[in-house]
Amino acid sequence: MEAIDGQDAKVQGEEGSPIHGELLEVVLARVPLIDLACASQVSKSWECAVLSSLLHLSKVRPWLVIHTQCRRSLQKKTTTAYDPRSDAWIEISQPQPTTTGFISVLQSSSSGLLYELSSDKLSFSVDPLHLIWHHVSPPRAWRVDPIAALVGSHVVVAGGASGFYADPLSVEMYDMEISHWSTCQPMPDMLKHSTASTWLSVASNQELMYVMEKASGMLFSFSPKTRAWAGPYAVRPDPSVFFLAVGFAGDDLILAGVTGHSENVETLKPW
Repeated sequence: MEAIDGQDAKVQGEEGSPIHGELLEVVLARVPLIDLACASQVSKSWECAVLSSLLHLSKVRPWLVIHTQCRRSLQKKTTTAYDPRSDAWIEISQPQPTTTGFISVLQSSSSGLLYELSSDKLSFSVDPLHLIWHHVSPPRAWRVDPIAALVGSHVVVAGGASGFYADPLSVEMYDMEISHWSTCQPMPDMLKHSTASTWLSVASNQELMYVMEKASGMLFSFSPKTRAWAGPYAVRPDPSVFFLAVGFAGDDLILAGVTGHSENVETLKPW
C-alpha cells in the first residue's frame, strides 16, 4: 500500500475529494450544527461549503435553552440547549460559581437575562449561553419575586419589595458601564396589587422595558434614560382574552393571549 504524507493528503482532500460542490453542501446541511466546526477545518473547499450550507440550505435557527436547578440542592444546576436545525439536544457545561452564603433561586427574563438575587449579592449573566457571570452588590431594598430585565446596558429590578418600610413599587437600576445602582421612579400605582413577577409579564429592547399585567392587559413602559414610566396603554386586542403575555421578536413587540376562561381554555392567539 502506497504511503501518503500529510501534504499529499491535504491536496487530495481539497482536490480529489469524492464529495464536493453542491453535493457536499447538501450533506453538510444534514450535519448537526455542533459538528460543523470540525467539518470546516477539513479544507478550504469544505469551509466554503459549510458557510454556503448555513446561508442557503439550512440556516441557523434560534436555540431553546433550558436551565434546571435541583430543589433539594440549589447549587446543582444544568443547562441543556435544543438545536432545531440539527433536531438535537446538547448539554452545555457551565462554570459553577463558588458560593459561601445563601443560595438563591435561578430566575430568567425574556430579555435574555439570567440572574440570582439574594440579600448578599445580585449575580447575573447576559451572554447567549450564559457562560459569563457578573456578581455585584444587591439592590437596597430586599425583594421577593421582583421583575427584572436587561435594557441596553442597564439591569432594571422592580417591584416585589418586602419589609415593613419597603415600598412594594420601588424600582432600582444597575448601570453595567459604571457599576452603580440608582433609584428610579416607582412603578405606577395601578400595579400596586400585582408587583410580583407572578402577575406581570416583561419584555425589553435596547431602549425600553415593557411591563404588562397578565390578567388585565394593562401595559406600561419604563425608560432607563429618563428613569420614568409611561402608560397605561390599551392593547387588549380581544375582549375574550383572560390572560396575556408580552415579548419581543426582533424589533416587534408580540402579544400572546389565552381566550376563554381559566377552567375552559379555548385557544392561544398571537398579535
